[in-house]
Parts: sequence; C-alpha cells; structure tokens
Amino acid sequence: MPSSSSASSASPASSASSAVSDSGRPVPSHLWRDRDFRRLWVGQTASQLGEQASLVVLPLFAVLTLNASAGQLGALRAVGQAPILLLSLFVGAWVDRWRTRTVMVLTDAGRALALGAAAVAGLLGGLGLPTLLVVAFTVGALSVFFDVAYHASLVRLVKRDQLVRGNSALEGSRSAAQIGGPALGGALVSALSAPIAAASSAVFFALSFLSIRRIGRREAVPEHSERPPRVWRRIHEGLRFVARDTSLRTVCLASAAFQFSFAAVMTVYLLFLPRDLHLSGTVVGLALAATGPGALLGSLLAAHLPGRFGYGAVLVSAAALGDGVFLFVPALHGSSVVTVPALLTVGFVFGTFSQLVNVTIMAVRQTVTPDGMQGRAAATISFVGGGLTPLGSLLGGFLAEAWGTRTSLLVTAAGMLLSPALMALSPLARLGRTLPAPPENPAPSA
Repeated sequence: MPSSSSASSASPASSASSAVSDSGRPVPSHLWRDRDFRRLWVGQTASQLGEQASLVVLPLFAVLTLNASAGQLGALRAVGQAPILLLSLFVGAWVDRWRTRTVMVLTDAGRALALGAAAVAGLLGGLGLPTLLVVAFTVGALSVFFDVAYHASLVRLVKRDQLVRGNSALEGSRSAAQIGGPALGGALVSALSAPIAAASSAVFFALSFLSIRRIGRREAVPEHSERPPRVWRRIHEGLRFVARDTSLRTVCLASAAFQFSFAAVMTVYLLFLPRDLHLSGTVVGLALAATGPGALLGSLLAAHLPGRFGYGAVLVSAAALGDGVFLFVPALHGSSVVTVPALLTVGFVFGTFSQLVNVTIMAVRQTVTPDGMQGRAAATISFVGGGLTPLGSLLGGFLAEAWGTRTSLLVTAAGMLLSPALMALSPLARLGRTLPAPPENPAPSA
C-alpha cells in the first residue's frame, strides 16, 4: 500500500467507496457509470485521434509534397520524438505534484494551437520542412506531458482491482483512434492538403480539451511539504525506485529495445510503402490504420488472458508474435491487389499482440507502484524506453539510404525481437495470474 506520502490512506486507488465527487456524491463502483471516467475516456479517444492523425500527416507531407529524403524524414521523426528523452524525467517529477486533469487540459490546448498554427502557415504557403520540425517538436513535447499525466490519472480515479479493466477500456479508445486517425490523416493529405489535415488534428485536441476539463472529481494527489525537494532529488527517487524493482527494471530494458527498433522500422516503412510498393497516401493511411482493429481485440483480450494464463506467459508470447510479424513485410512485391491485404494482415496481427502487451505492462507498472510515485515511474519508463526513439529514427533513415529500404526493413524488424527475448530471460516472465502489491515503504515522494 502507499506510504504516508500519499494524500490519504483512502485514496481512489485504494478505497473507491470513500471517494466523493465535487458534488459530494459517492463515486460509482462500476466504471461506465462513473461520469468522470467516461469524460476521461472520451477525452483520451479524441486526443489519440488527433495524435495518430498528426503522426501520419507530417511525415507524409514531407515525403509526398516536399519530396524529403530518407535522412530528412528520419530527422523529422527524431525531432518529434526527442522530447521523450529531454523532458520525461522532469515531467514525471512535476506531474506527481500537480492535478493530472490540469496537465491534460493545458497540453490539449497547446497541441490544438500548434497544429492550428501549422494549418495557417500551410494555407499561407509557409509550411516547409523547418516549420514541420518546429511543429513536430512542439507537439511531441506537449504529448510527453499529456501521456505522463494520463498514465497517472487512472490510478487517482479508480480502485486498484479495477486497473486492468480501466486500462483495457482506455486502451480500447486508443485502438479506435488507431483505426480512424491514420486513415483520416492519409486520406486528407492525399485528397485535400496537409494544412487541412493538420487542422483536423487540432479539432480533435480541442474536443479532448472540452471533455477532460469537465472532470469534476477531486484528485487525491500526494501531500506537499512547505519546502518541496528539488526536482533533481525527485527524479533520482523515481529512477532509484524503478531500478530497484525487478519487474519495472525489465520493463524499461525491454521497452528500450522495442522502441529503438520500432522507430527505425517505421522510418523505413513510411518510405517503403509509397516508394517501393507505390502506394498512395490514402492506402498508406489504411495500412497503418489496420493496427486499430487489432489493438481493439488486444484490449479485450488483455482483460481476460493474464488472469487465465499468467501475466508473464502472456507478455512474452504476445511480444514475440506481435514483433515477429514485421519480418514478412520485406518479402512483399507485386501489385496492390496482393500487397495491400498482406499489409492489412500484418497491421492487424501487430496491433492485436502489441496492444495486449501494452495493457498488461501498464497493469504491472500501476499495480506495483505506490500512488505518490506513479508519475515518476511512468516518466522513468518513458525516458528509458522511449528515449532511444530519436536515435532509432535517425538509424532507420541512415540504413535506408545506405542499404535500401527492403534490406533495412528486414534488419530493423529483426531487432524488434530483442524485446521479447529480454522479457523471457527475466523474472517478469515468471509472473503468475496475480500481481504483487506495491512496497510498503517506497522512496519519499514529497
């Protein structure tokens, strides 16, 4: 259970029956009867639609309109991912002291403004590669704040025994976004223009802003001392906590291996589809969107399979199947009649098993982490796991120029299998059907 650094011993994560909303009414025990949970769900869905669309819009505009080289595309993706490395640890230390609702609302507003400005610049003829770099970095930085706050928010809203179902529902919304976001972004870039596509992403962030700001429940945030510790001390506490926990340490290493390789894969993939397979932006968007239906299935499976077969077995097998399917992509040749169904199948399989891993990993992290350490634990894992993504994107661009897209895609896809290998060789693979409780005396958090 959380230590005394928590706001109280009866936080929403430990005793939902004692939680009350601002109106004084008890918080419903069933997730979907809880208006604030529904508002978080709606906001998350809209935010993910905006993010997924923008992740397709900016690279496709660079490739199809600006005729960006492989190195330039790698640089664009690296700039958008750099905030994970630069900001995650600081954001985690700050978010543990803030209300997550406030953080998510402000970042939604900021991303809407940044993409709205990009749309205006595009309509005025000023949306070149330098502008894309600025927009990508700004949206990436704000997304770091949103993601850390989002991962900490659920623990403050629901009981710990509802975390798997809550994560499954929220990750299901991510799945819906993965279906609609890339397809919408690719279609708008092809049929209309990049400025219109950027504007559509801004609208989704605005909708998320409107939904999340209506969450009325008081959050149980950790108590703060009159003289709070310096941010470096709080960062050190988060790093030390994750490093000392075997499960979280393994999650960091496996995530780093996956994120590095996947960033390289996606840089090459976004070149391979339009240039080697000669697919339009709309078809590229549909191929990327195929992960969405699979992710929806993965979210549903995550609510049942770990409790039946064990968390460790599910993590290792799902990661191996989901990552391994990309090895088939470099073998694709021929007309779109053959390649498109194959790409849709690869996307569906990858979406299913990667989402199963994501939800299960999130449940493990949230369950073994005290409330006052949630933001820093999430940020530390993001920093270690996602911090290498800019280097992966740059590597993907470099390999595509040096070896060609087909060979580079095979090599980078093979690298993704290091992640399930690390989990299989660790105590994480031996997790059973139930998860351990958080430590009684975690590092100080206030």
